[in-house]
Formats: sequence, structure tokens, C-alpha cells
Amino acid sequence: MHTESQTFTKKALAQAWMKRREAVLQEQRAAGVLNQDLVTVGDLLDTYMQQAQGITDWGRSKKADIARLRASGLANKDARQLSAADLIEYAKGRRIADGAGPATVLNDIIWLRQAFLSGATLFDIKQPVVAADAAKIELMRTKVIAKPVQRKRRLSALEEQRLSDYFGSRDARSKIPMLDIFKFALLTARRQEEICRIKWVDIDFEKGTCWLDDVKHPTQKKGNRREFRILKPALEIIQTQPKTANEIFSYNSKSVGAAFTRACHFLEIEGLHFHDLRHEATSRLFEKGYSIQEVAQFTLHESWATLKRYTHLKPENVPER
Repeated sequence: MHTESQTFTKKALAQAWMKRREAVLQEQRAAGVLNQDLVTVGDLLDTYMQQAQGITDWGRSKKADIARLRASGLANKDARQLSAADLIEYAKGRRIADGAGPATVLNDIIWLRQAFLSGATLFDIKQPVVAADAAKIELMRTKVIAKPVQRKRRLSALEEQRLSDYFGSRDARSKIPMLDIFKFALLTARRQEEICRIKWVDIDFEKGTCWLDDVKHPTQKKGNRREFRILKPALEIIQTQPKTANEIFSYNSKSVGAAFTRACHFLEIEGLHFHDLRHEATSRLFEKGYSIQEVAQFTLHESWATLKRYTHLKPENVPER
């Protein structure tokens, strides 16, 4: 005996719903799936997380996204009955009620689809994947979701000078040598967490290279050890650092980011993030005349197309040939 209930404001609506459900149940009974245990969207998310444990090291943002999806009303829905309309309603609710941006909601749809693909294999439930694909097309068409806008923020000469003066005046009273880290980031195109992980033993001063563990990668980060080119001025900054730990800049990367953000707020420099220094450093390498292949040896980008998107040359710096 199958039982379920819904509440409607009008009897006619209830009768219409009942007829539709009876037709669906008859089809399921004929296919032999009616007596299968209920599997919710939350169950698919739980299974997706369990399958990843010990194999894939998720970042903090993805873990938070999955946890939020697991806590949403969408998690209680029957996965076999999930429709594109359910996902569209969820996405619109995230935009309107939660104030989430289009790129953020797109991430939600992406993670849901990944969980649905896992469910299609383990539970033989294909409907959620179909629903997610249909919903994504409609949500992209109506601009409820969208790909993130590529940042094009360049550091101006005045901003660089003001930040250098600020860090230079405060570093004597601070544990973190932000002026050196600031200059090092502009020379190496390294992320703040990477800067704080570089070890003394991995520097080759003669070759002008450095090895880095767990370099960011689209599919594999753990164990991705790569060697990158490092310029002489950056090596000179390294040689001025005290050898107090295995790491050259043995500081919490979050503290480095927070110190940079505080400096920008104090100096009223708007819209500048520490990660923008990686963009700036990459652009400067191109402006010096390095080719895409050569710049990739500094930045460790896997894709030249991605590297091209990170590069925003100033028109006045393109030389005549």
C-alpha cells in the first residue's frame, strides 16, 4: 500500500493532483519500481560526500556549499520525482530570498548534478540528472544563473607605491613581513597560501627554480608537485628572510590575506584582492615579452587558454614591432 498526501486550497486542484499521481504510480508499478525505498535528494548528497571521503580533498567552499544544500528544503524531495521546476524554484529562491549571485547559484546546480550522477550509478535513479540538465538550460536562458565574471583588476602604480609605503612603515611592529610578501607575490604570481608553503629545501638558487607541493589543479591537487621559474629579484627577497622554520614565509596564509585587506581598507583602495596580485604579476610577465609557453613556467597554469584569461595587458604597454 502506497500512501502520500498534499494540501491544496481547492478540491479541484487536489483531484487533479490525485489523478496525475495515480497515473505515475501505475507506470511505476508496471516498471516494478513502486516498492523501492524512498531516496531523497539529501540521500544522494550524503552518498556523494561519503564516496569522496579519503579520495578527494574538497575545499572549504565546496564543503560549505554541499552542507547548505543538505540543509535546504530541496534535500527532502523524492529524488525519483524531482523535476526541473523544483530546481528552478530552488534557484530563484536562492537569488531572491538569500540574495545569492548568479555564479553562486550556478555552483549549487553544478554540485547537485555531481551528486545526481553518483545517484544514477549507485541507486539507478536517472531522473535527477535529466531534471538538472533541463533546469540549467532554462536558468541560464533567464539569467538566474551565470558563469562568474572574469576579474580584470590591475594594480596601479600609485596603489603599489601606497601599499609599499604602508607595509614598510608597519613591518617593524608586525610579525608578518608584508612588504616582502607583497613584492614577492608581484614577482612570482604565487597565491597567498602557496607563498606560505614554499620550503627552503625546494629552492634552487643556481637554476632559479622552486618546487611546490599540492599545486592547484582542476581535478588533482594532492600530490601535484610542480617546479616553477623564479626571477632573481624574488630570490633576493628569499635570501633576506630568517631561517626559523622549514617554510620561508612561515605564516598563516589567512593572516596574510587579512593584513592585505586591512591595508586596502585603511588606504581606501577599493576592489583589490590579494589574488589580484597574481593577475598583475602574470600581466607584467607578458609585458616583459615572455611568451605564453614561458609565462606558464612561472604561473604553473595547466591550460594556456586559462592563462590567456588571466592576462590583461595595458594597451600602452604593447610595443611597436
